[in-house]
Amino acid sequence: MAAENSFDVVSQYDEQELVNALDQTRREVLTRYDLKDTKTEIEYDGKKSLTILTASEFTLKSVRDVLESKLLKRNLSLKILKEGKLESASGGMVRQHYELQQGINQDLAREINKQIRDNFPKVKPQIQGDAIRVTAKSRDDLQAVQQFLRGQDYPVPLQFNNYR
Repeated sequence: MAAENSFDVVSQYDEQELVNALDQTRREVLTRYDLKDTKTEIEYDGKKSLTILTASEFTLKSVRDVLESKLLKRNLSLKILKEGKLESASGGMVRQHYELQQGINQDLAREINKQIRDNFPKVKPQIQGDAIRVTAKSRDDLQAVQQFLRGQDYPVPLQFNNYR
């Protein structure tokens, strides 16, 4: 009897890489000529949210561009940032909140599960908390599922780990 092969579909980000990208962004904002005197603050609560406080919407866009470039250089997907509403703060400044997304929510997990079952009858997906375990007898089937999922566009970044 052939052994079952499996892998997990997860949505995670490396928190240390995120902290490094935020530090690099803060340094660049302090040294860039067009952003130097904007009193820009980037706050990270260490868990699920990020806040940018700056002088105007124009400088907010510039800071966001710098942050996105630093995230991409550190191999972090921009899909981890869920943009909140733009608020006006005291002193004519603007504040932008961002939620950090990690994990696959139940609705998306059910959708992915259904897509895998419809397209790959030999494969068995199971939802396990905020991850999906995919099992099959053939590693080729599992690799085909990974290729299929890479080709889809989901609102969260997907990674594949525990490949056995």
